[in-house]
Amino acid sequence: MKLLIATLPDPCDEKVSTAMVSAHYQITTIASTSGWLRKGMTTLLIGVEDTKGETALKLIRKICSENKEASGQHPASIFVLKVNEFIHF
Repeated sequence: MKLLIATLPDPCDEKVSTAMVSAHYQITTIASTSGWLRKGMTTLLIGVEDTKGETALKLIRKICSENKEASGQHPASIFVLKVNEFIHF
């Protein structure tokens, strides 16, 4: 299992969140602010099985690259972490 931590500009958030939920990914959304520019950002926490991680990344890349063309901003930063244990109760 992997945990994707995706930091997106606010204009990408709604499109990515909707696409991820439609593709049956479970996400947690956290409002955040970027570094020195203090722009509105959203951080998504996405738990995925190892076999579905690349598909999730491609979906985020596709949506955010469309936003980059429109805004000229860096579309997203994504950290991929290996999860040693997942506990759900």
